[in-house]
Amino acid sequence: MKLNLKNPIIFLDLETTGIDISRDRIVELSLVKVLVNGEREIKTRRVNPGMHIPAEASAIHGIFDEDVKDEPTFAAIAKSLAAYMEGCDLGGYNSNRFDIPMLVEEFIRAGVDVDFKKRKFVDVQNIFHLKERRTLEAAYKFYCGKELEDAHSAEADSLATYEVLEAQLDKYPDLQNDIAFLADFSSRDRCVDFAGRIIYDSKGVETFAFGKHKGRAVAEVFEREPSYYTWMMDGDFPGYTKKVITEIRLRGAKK
Repeated sequence: MKLNLKNPIIFLDLETTGIDISRDRIVELSLVKVLVNGEREIKTRRVNPGMHIPAEASAIHGIFDEDVKDEPTFAAIAKSLAAYMEGCDLGGYNSNRFDIPMLVEEFIRAGVDVDFKKRKFVDVQNIFHLKERRTLEAAYKFYCGKELEDAHSAEADSLATYEVLEAQLDKYPDLQNDIAFLADFSSRDRCVDFAGRIIYDSKGVETFAFGKHKGRAVAEVFEREPSYYTWMMDGDFPGYTKKVITEIRLRGAKK
């Protein structure tokens, strides 16, 4: 089933130096942009992360320091990448918990302000896990009847994710062919900060999703325990998380 789109949607996949979004960097990214008319564009490129690629990471995606030493840094492509993604919804496989938070961190480090708040995020892994609970390779075989060649290649994974979503729409009649519905269905938590440290509760209040204050309103904690804000700002939290809690703190200070 072809996607019913109101806006273009980009299926993205990142290969990185590791899984810590605060410390690790992108080494390859692939974007499959699906236009409203169904046409698609594919952009794949490698990126110099400015740091050593650990052997454990290279063992997964096959990219080594030598492969990216002459490639541009993320900062060098950030503005053009942001312009290319402007006005697009986003999709991926485990993208809500990894690819999108990692991408946002890279934009922050590059000093490029990208506002994703009005975008829709469709996480195909969440749909798959809610329906079948498998991996991308298994999902591709299950839904598309094909073996996934070049798994952990950013382009292959992005294309496979796009095909899996189309097949999911064919298989499950209760899935609406609507990006807003799919974004809501595939979002397990209503995250405020992409990394999932801060989430909205049932009343739309920003609450902590971790630590000793889990489940408590962020603004309330900062009012009663200002040192907790300082601890987070000094800690190893993603830059976007720090931006979010600063906005909440400043909003509270104006009351």
